[in-house]
Amino acid sequence: MFFSPFMASYRNLVTGVDTLVPIANGNQVKPINFDNAATTPPFVAVMEEVAKFSLNYSSIHRGKGYKSRFSSDFYENARFIVADFVKADPIQNTVIFVKNTTEAINKLSYRLLDRIGNGVVLSTAMEHHSNDLPWRKKYQVDYIEIDQSGRIDLADLKAKLEKYKGKVKLVTITGASNVTGFVNPVHKIAEIVHYNKARILVDGAQLVPHAAFDMKPANSPQHIDYLVFSAHKMYAPFGIGVLIGPKETFEKGIPEYVGGGTVRMVTNDYIMWDKPPQKEEAGTPNVIGIAALIAAIKTIKSLGMSNIEHYENNLLNNAYKKLKHIPDVELYTDIRSREKHLAIIPFNIKGLSHHLVAEILSYETGIAVRNGCFCAQPYIQRLLKISKQEITSHIKYPNAPKPGMIRLSFGLYNELSEIEILNRALIQIARNKRKYLQKYSLNISNYY
Repeated sequence: MFFSPFMASYRNLVTGVDTLVPIANGNQVKPINFDNAATTPPFVAVMEEVAKFSLNYSSIHRGKGYKSRFSSDFYENARFIVADFVKADPIQNTVIFVKNTTEAINKLSYRLLDRIGNGVVLSTAMEHHSNDLPWRKKYQVDYIEIDQSGRIDLADLKAKLEKYKGKVKLVTITGASNVTGFVNPVHKIAEIVHYNKARILVDGAQLVPHAAFDMKPANSPQHIDYLVFSAHKMYAPFGIGVLIGPKETFEKGIPEYVGGGTVRMVTNDYIMWDKPPQKEEAGTPNVIGIAALIAAIKTIKSLGMSNIEHYENNLLNNAYKKLKHIPDVELYTDIRSREKHLAIIPFNIKGLSHHLVAEILSYETGIAVRNGCFCAQPYIQRLLKISKQEITSHIKYPNAPKPGMIRLSFGLYNELSEIEILNRALIQIARNKRKYLQKYSLNISNYY
């Protein structure tokens, strides 16, 4: 199917966009979903492929029936389609299927134990918890600083590489922030990292669905050693994630999950492990989820990633300009620089909690946003300039309301008309704070 880059909307490609939802006055409205950084609804093509594939679904590998052979061939060929999507070398690298990005990073953190040993892992002050906590458990971890705007400080990266004098074995960094939408210069960072004899992991959960990604050949100083991302953020929410990295990383050692499908030979006192990637995929795999991912990749490629970027950029610029002119709206990202930026805008309204604003938008207009710290609490604490004393207080009283933000995150099916509805709603909220404070009570709970 051919898609014009001048389409008015990609809305018809996504399911559920016209499913009515109830609001506070008893009416039902078409929902407006500005929470795409968390997860995306499925493509129509994904749902069609899942239904179609299910007719021939069977357990893969070693089954001799037609459906088993069909499913096995599809499953293994999917690795090449995924590799091609991010320009990974399928000879040098292996594509491992997992549940999501979080599992992919946890898996890699185990598989690098022998390689890193007592070396240092450099993360950054802007990471999602999933690209922070798994490393803390096993390694000496340090954090690359961010500047006043929340962008990564490359000078600090170089300083820390120099400080540890060759002990840094891995630099793990998000491709794009799920909080601010800032896109990191990962290829430039890779060049710096490789010059210092370390490797780089890119958390592509936010970036890969919204921008073209190139892992580059292994002989390029800018190549990406490891890449992880999730299908559920790219219109295929059926429980699949991807870990891509050099085969040699996974050839030695024991996988953290063991069982069926991971071995070639077992006796009571002997185990011969299979080769990667099979060695890393214990149990019956989610073949239906992979069918969904491949359908999503094909749809995205048919649209053209540059067209998607252009369309979402238009949404971002339109929304940013509108929010800048609403009284008492505080923005925590700046899209005016020449650097790349995903269609994400975090903000607050002075005098109202992030939770309350999100609640009002949902109950009054059917607009879905996310609020809180977006699984990036250290980053949020820095952006909001929260003092150590405040943090100590939140630790002491964990059930008290926590500081946070409201996040808008756009998908390719969102429209300018939806942003106009949001704009009018936020103007009303900003002008009528007392009214809404009286109408809605703030529930005391944890907001992560």
